[in-house]
Amino acid sequence: MSARARHYESTRRVLVTGGAGFLGSHLCDRLLAAGHEVVCADNLFTGSKRNIAHLHGHPRFEFLRHDVTLPLYIEVDEIWNLACPASPVHYQHDPVQTTKTSVHGAINMLGLAKRLRVPIFQASTSEVYGDPEEHPQREEYWGRVNPIGPRSCYDEGKRCAETLFFDYHRQHGLQIKVARIFNTYGPRMHPNDGRVVSNFIVQALRNEPITLYGSGEQTRSFCFVDDLIEGFTRLMATPGAVTGPINLGNPAEFTIRELAERVIALSGSASAIVMRPLPTDDPKQRQPDITRAAHLLDWTPKVDLDSGLRATIAYFERLLAGEASPRHG
Repeated sequence: MSARARHYESTRRVLVTGGAGFLGSHLCDRLLAAGHEVVCADNLFTGSKRNIAHLHGHPRFEFLRHDVTLPLYIEVDEIWNLACPASPVHYQHDPVQTTKTSVHGAINMLGLAKRLRVPIFQASTSEVYGDPEEHPQREEYWGRVNPIGPRSCYDEGKRCAETLFFDYHRQHGLQIKVARIFNTYGPRMHPNDGRVVSNFIVQALRNEPITLYGSGEQTRSFCFVDDLIEGFTRLMATPGAVTGPINLGNPAEFTIRELAERVIALSGSASAIVMRPLPTDDPKQRQPDITRAAHLLDWTPKVDLDSGLRATIAYFERLLAGEASPRHG
């Protein structure tokens, strides 16, 4: 029997912080489908009740409005820490609170995991690599991050959270799992989060000019949300000696201009492309090396960009029409 099967052979009571967010709500779906009891904790700063509306009334789902910067006293068998604004528009809105969410939130959730002696998962980010000098980025790369820039609240907050996770692991023997998430997209993204996929799709569906920052030659690698959540569950199911950090993302690299052109074509939009200056500290390249995930988790992304964009465009079409459903096929 595999480690994954052993881990999920019995029902567990699971806490998902940030559970009403884009990734958190998909994770709640996956855990419920696996037969677990799920406590979704979210302060709804960037999360949305719409994302979990289909789960209300589910006998194994519970929603708890809570800010992770405050202690939480609850009995669970497993903790998934996803709480933190993840887009520049949102995390720069209140940068002090963003840092508190990453750092105080990590301290509070790690303290809970230590008290309960349960495994804890940290949703970290490729932003820990900053504007990288190494390409693609391996987990061994320490990064090139500006500690005092407008993105630092998120970048350095997540780096500090990783430090805390590994110190709790070394000092207290806590079982930790750390995933570094690369650009992820899909249904339930916030339409105004400022991220490139949602920006382009919303602009295209409204036939507005698509805003391209810089030359458009900067690159990103886009992972569909279903693939990412599969990576999450595989990482959490590994033996305790596997802590991460592990890169989770799609290594297929595209320029931002290529993404804009694909969104226009797939949505049938009449949008034109307009150029704007590149934001401060915006990385020029971002591509994961997923060798470790492929070896340790037997995981590689399955959904190609066009298929994922079609599903995401369909979601935003419903959302903009006022008829969005959080379910997707």
